[in-house]
Amino acid sequence: MKQEELSELTDQELLDKAQTMKSSPITDAVFIGFLIGIIIYSILNNSLGFFTLIPLFFIYKLFDKSKNYKALEKILKERNLK
Repeated sequence: MKQEELSELTDQELLDKAQTMKSSPITDAVFIGFLIGIIIYSILNNSLGFFTLIPLFFIYKLFDKSKNYKALEKILKERNLK
């Protein structure tokens, strides 16, 4: 979600969105580490191909989710909701 879209939400909608987006950073870090391990194993077995790109897509999505959460946290702080 873009910051412009987030700024148009009401206070209650922002709080609800923050509650649904809240995730454990430790869980995300473990999952990213696991996916990087899969990529390294795939490269070492000389099977660089399409299945190596799938974990990269999931890693990108996890990083993108954290960026959206940071933008949401910024707006919550601006409105003194958190």
